[in-house]
Amino acid sequence: MQATIHNEFLTLTVDTHGAEAVSLKNAAGEEMLWQADPAVWKRHAPILFPWTGKLPGGTFEVDGKTYKGGQHGFARDMEHTLLKAEGDTIQLELRSDDAIKAERFPFDFVLTSTFRLDGKTVHHTLAVSNPGSGELRFGIGYHPAFNIPFDDQHTTTDYEFRFDRPESPVILDARPNGLLSGRCYYQWKNQQAIPLTDDLFDNDSFCMAGLRTGTIGICEKDTGRKITCNVEGYPYSLIWSAPAKPVRFVCIEPWHSLPAAETDPQAWSQRAAAACLAPGESWKTTLSTTFER
Repeated sequence: MQATIHNEFLTLTVDTHGAEAVSLKNAAGEEMLWQADPAVWKRHAPILFPWTGKLPGGTFEVDGKTYKGGQHGFARDMEHTLLKAEGDTIQLELRSDDAIKAERFPFDFVLTSTFRLDGKTVHHTLAVSNPGSGELRFGIGYHPAFNIPFDDQHTTTDYEFRFDRPESPVILDARPNGLLSGRCYYQWKNQQAIPLTDDLFDNDSFCMAGLRTGTIGICEKDTGRKITCNVEGYPYSLIWSAPAKPVRFVCIEPWHSLPAAETDPQAWSQRAAAACLAPGESWKTTLSTTFER
């Protein structure tokens, strides 16, 4: 099921499957989100929960039991309950149940996803609460994909990623299998912009740590049109696109946690978490994205 809200600038549609934004159009009716061509990448803007990236061996252990887990958790692949779709707000919820706890993740949780339109900005808040009697540890992140180019008159090299100040991001290496290797390196030094090219992501994503910038945007160089994500407060920000050429979309991904490392133990308790919630505690984060196009 899908729900749609709009204001004078934006029209947003969210699917209850994955609580995923599947369409965002500007006032001219132009689609700004990637439309999930399965030949390239079959998603639009998935939620990453209760882990980000990959697990070592695709599994983790809790109290001696092994659970299988795909990349980026399972919230993106489950049906969420629509709580509200009116005015400027869409709100959805995913609750753990007996099947989830037996097969996927043996912890109690409530994940609430709230989308709110504010002028040309979409605020997407993810809130996690622990209704159980034990500790809840989890990872979480965002993965929106934006259409590139903005129109037929532009090509890949007309765009660049842009910080709000010069940056020398530390790149956390996860080559070649998506697990952290323990190595890090500099790809760019003292640069405020990263030029977009069709081969930029030949070796997959760039996971950037230590950013001082408050925003990361994808900008059309000759017109100034841009899409800007507020990443302030996020310890990690990734940029990525599928290997299809020419580039057809780009992702800007603020994360509060990381993929597993190659040497990580299987125990879930030994995995670095975005948050560790005691019973009754809650936690939330918001990604605000402004569309000036």
